[in-house]
Amino acid sequence: MSEGRMQRQLSIDMEVLYRQHSRRVLASLVRRVCDFDLAEESMHEAFAIALDRWPQQGLPDNPTAWLVTTGYHRAIDRLRRRARFEHASDPLLDELESAPVDVDQAIEDDELRLIFTCCHPELAFTSRLALTLREVCGLTTEEIARAFLLKPTTVAQRIVRAKARLRDRQVAFSAPESSELAERLDTVLHVIYLMFTEGYSTSSGEEATRAELSSEAIRLGRRLCELVADADCFGLLALMLLQESRRSARTDASGNLVLLADQNRQLWDSRLIEEGLDWLWQALEAGEIGAFTLQAAIAAEHARAGSSEQTRWDRISALYDVLVDVSPTPVVRLNRAVAISMHQGAEAGMALIDELLESGKLSDYHRLHVARAEMHYRLGQQARAVESWHRALLLTSHPREQELLQRRIDEISKG
Repeated sequence: MSEGRMQRQLSIDMEVLYRQHSRRVLASLVRRVCDFDLAEESMHEAFAIALDRWPQQGLPDNPTAWLVTTGYHRAIDRLRRRARFEHASDPLLDELESAPVDVDQAIEDDELRLIFTCCHPELAFTSRLALTLREVCGLTTEEIARAFLLKPTTVAQRIVRAKARLRDRQVAFSAPESSELAERLDTVLHVIYLMFTEGYSTSSGEEATRAELSSEAIRLGRRLCELVADADCFGLLALMLLQESRRSARTDASGNLVLLADQNRQLWDSRLIEEGLDWLWQALEAGEIGAFTLQAAIAAEHARAGSSEQTRWDRISALYDVLVDVSPTPVVRLNRAVAISMHQGAEAGMALIDELLESGKLSDYHRLHVARAEMHYRLGQQARAVESWHRALLLTSHPREQELLQRRIDEISKG
């Protein structure tokens, strides 16, 4: 193998290792140094050192622990340099130098601790979500902005202010007491689901999915269910498992996206479906039915259907009627419109889509225009369908979604 090819392979391997370990490393360093920026800088230094040493020395038995330990020492070095430059003592440096580097199984829970810290009630709800998605899940500001339908500059400002508020209020980087758990739980659940969603259907990059991100969200969901016997926790885990069961069928051999109606259901993971249905049953038995449990019940209807034609759209529409009362967001209203179009006909769904467009809340959301295009097509309005697909094509920047939409436009235009 040539030296250039070896370097390219090494770069790819390190990218994989970064995606696998960086979230846990950063979470562990934040807990230890109590500073987001210092932890992030030290983590990147640790990965740079790994890039230099691991090809010669081999991969450590525990790469995460190695990176945490190395990052911890780099943080101390940074603080020492800062103290020498400012000619002043640093209480944090004194504390870190005297504390043992307790790299152990606690790493497994550090992400969950950091999520609860970022979801502190001192922060506004949207700031909690943005901060956690950036610092814990590793999403870029642009990816978070797309998830919230906001400008990247707005999201960046919220993250900076959130960090400053946690620092100024001297918030402890630890799991909350049981009495404080309830007020943070709802945000934590939303963060884990947004993390899963980004892995299940990425908002940027060449790949259609990021399996390691959704897998980590499911791991955190399972851990949360162990710690908190809550109906919403069970419902969220059920929803993620049922959606994850379709992963193998969501793309073809070339990596192209495959729509739900066209997926080979033989490829769906029956083990994950069974586990998801078990958690859904526990959620239904546990108490008040929340938004995640309702969404899991909708996903369960798809999982139970042997084919697209056998899908019980009457049940799904009824579930969306309840969900829109519990969570009346524009996206839920859009999904309800699609379900109603499948149950009552495209005209009924189109009327609801037009209401959403008139409200202006989703006018730049490409999936609304995709749904509108499909309804136009079913009504025999091919020119309008192509127009809506073109509109959707302009509004999405993801190459896999662009390819899917262009294929659809080409198919209809040729027909």
